[in-house]
Amino acid sequence: MHPTRLTAAVAALALSASLATAFVAPAVAAPQAQPVPPGHGKSLALAAADDAAESGLDELRHGADEELVRTSVTPWANGLYYASYERTYRGLPVVGGDAVVVSDSTGKVREVTGAPAPALRLSTRAKVTSAAALATARAQLASVESADAPELTVLLKGGKAVLTWHTRVVGRTAKNAPSALDTYVDANTGAVARSTDKILHADGRGYHNGNVTIDTAAGSMTDTTRGSFKCGGQNGSAYTGSSPWGNSGANDLVTACVDIMYAAQKEHSMLKEWFGYNGQNGQGGMVPARAGLSEVNAYYDGTKTTYGRNQNGTMQLTGIDVVAHEYGHEIFDRTPGSAGSSNENGGMNESTGDIFGALTEHYANNPNDTPDYTVGEKLNFLGDNKPIRYMYNPSLANNDPNCYTQLSSGTEVHAAAGPQNHWFYLLAEGSSPGGGKPNSPICSGGPSSVTGIGIQKAGKIFMGALLMKTSSWNHLAARKATLTSAKNTYGSAECIAVRTAWNAIGVPAQSGETDCGGTSTPDFSLALNPSSGSVQAGASVTSTVNTSTTGGSAQTVQLSASGAPSGVTVSFSPSSVTSGSSSTMTVQVAAGTANGTYPITVTGTGSATHTVTYQLSVGSTNPPTGCGNTQKTYQGTLASGQAQAQPDGSYYYAAAPGTHVGCLRGPAGADFDLYLQKWNGASWVDVAVGGTETADENTSYYGTAGYYRYVVHAYSGSGAYTLGLTAP
Repeated sequence: MHPTRLTAAVAALALSASLATAFVAPAVAAPQAQPVPPGHGKSLALAAADDAAESGLDELRHGADEELVRTSVTPWANGLYYASYERTYRGLPVVGGDAVVVSDSTGKVREVTGAPAPALRLSTRAKVTSAAALATARAQLASVESADAPELTVLLKGGKAVLTWHTRVVGRTAKNAPSALDTYVDANTGAVARSTDKILHADGRGYHNGNVTIDTAAGSMTDTTRGSFKCGGQNGSAYTGSSPWGNSGANDLVTACVDIMYAAQKEHSMLKEWFGYNGQNGQGGMVPARAGLSEVNAYYDGTKTTYGRNQNGTMQLTGIDVVAHEYGHEIFDRTPGSAGSSNENGGMNESTGDIFGALTEHYANNPNDTPDYTVGEKLNFLGDNKPIRYMYNPSLANNDPNCYTQLSSGTEVHAAAGPQNHWFYLLAEGSSPGGGKPNSPICSGGPSSVTGIGIQKAGKIFMGALLMKTSSWNHLAARKATLTSAKNTYGSAECIAVRTAWNAIGVPAQSGETDCGGTSTPDFSLALNPSSGSVQAGASVTSTVNTSTTGGSAQTVQLSASGAPSGVTVSFSPSSVTSGSSSTMTVQVAAGTANGTYPITVTGTGSATHTVTYQLSVGSTNPPTGCGNTQKTYQGTLASGQAQAQPDGSYYYAAAPGTHVGCLRGPAGADFDLYLQKWNGASWVDVAVGGTETADENTSYYGTAGYYRYVVHAYSGSGAYTLGLTAP
């Protein structure tokens, strides 16, 4: 082992442990007799979220060959955390079936949203080769600049699972339009199962923001304080030079980059200061930008934003709302659920760009572009000196729909932005705001008037809703999510305003949507510990059903089970509990029961009904061993000398004594070490060490209940590693 190098590396971790999870017992059950590690509220929230995902709570239900993998965590107001999950099937990524769990720092699950997913049962053996699939994907474009290597992926399409090869092909269409096609080729038939263009075009305007301050390096238009953000020409390289940048020329491309960087940085600051959100990509940065496209166009393609010129060639399309619109697409793309494939979803993506354009204009408050709720008003895009979209009254441009009821599956995506744009204006400003701001019409059947709550509040509610987005996002889901966001972030009055604005554009009330009343709606949550078990025929296995009160007062929850195969009986002791208490579930397997894996649905019935899923394996009782069969798996990448804490930079809580097994697999030729540490009430101390001079390490430690974490240390060499963990 190498204690000297490790000490410095672990010191860099600062013992912050800001994100945490739990393997089995709910973190709310952790005793508080001793000081807890830093970031305890987050650990409780994420433990609750992971328990919900592991147990298949409600919309998180998944089969024995499926797993919900936590991909991101976003802290929010009032101690809330948004944890997003992607589904896998036999190790393959699944497109669709993603989910978000909202939990709080007391360890309660507050909300669960999930894209619909059928039970997955399909072969993962492809009949079509990856090379043939790539050729099919490339053939969709007239010319190809680049194409990713195909990845075997399960695509959920029309309620069915399809094995596909997924690739992104970048190039030009037959009409010479730029394109970045996310393509899924059926791995059995070779046909294109789905193809979605990641390039989202904005009808923008070009103008200059005057003399402004931007953040750049001394000699290039790069901004390392915001990830890898930079601006340059069409070759992808940042422009070089020195401050002051640009010459105020309408078609000078360095000046165009000044406008781009100014608007993008203002949007970044707005997200942080108004919403507490960490940049357009949620991780502190944003994609780079390119100026000088010789077309009337501006777009985002998932890897960059690109800006062209206006119709007459008199200026570049680099206004605040155009730039913020494009980076609004990145926000939509990088929040849970990414961008969907339907026209309605695409319209809401376009609307998201418009909303963030308006938000950024209001935050910047630049006298050269006074804040408004129109798009392209200075571009003269159509030669009539009019905006191309009016958020307060979308019908003023091309008779775009004002109301949800006017949408159809064939509505063009920019036109389909109308209803949500209209909703946002009503929420922010109201139907008759005064002060020189335009009035906004109300759709048939709506309220007589709407009172706005201000653009900053409206924006934060909208941002909070995007963090609950799934791949099946639509107006109905947005209504539910924004109501939840308003109630959680602000309270009853703002929730009522959100509801009134949706009513005003004709989006109907949804089953299970948040009650905007001043009191909390009675509710509870369920979790299983463990959520799966193996047993031989003629024996039994147990699991603990944990309940918690998530709203209102504690209530009686009646427990029942369904879906058990012939020969299997399920009982609960006790059969009903007060929320906040637990029950022992016993699964008795009769002699002669056929071997196999069986999902058993556990239902809790109280003021609401919730379900979790127990995966029963009959005929196999092998305990988890090695890296391939551990309870949890984590990945990371280290440079030589660096160290990382796991799980997810944090720790977990073991509620009972038992054996902790760690299995590290590092990059070939490197020397990685593995340390299991336990919290002693004041600091982390080593309790087990794997310190051989290889990349692979194994540890096993029997310990008492408490807080634990693993530290992976790259003593020499760099690269990616996998860590498998099993805990009591």
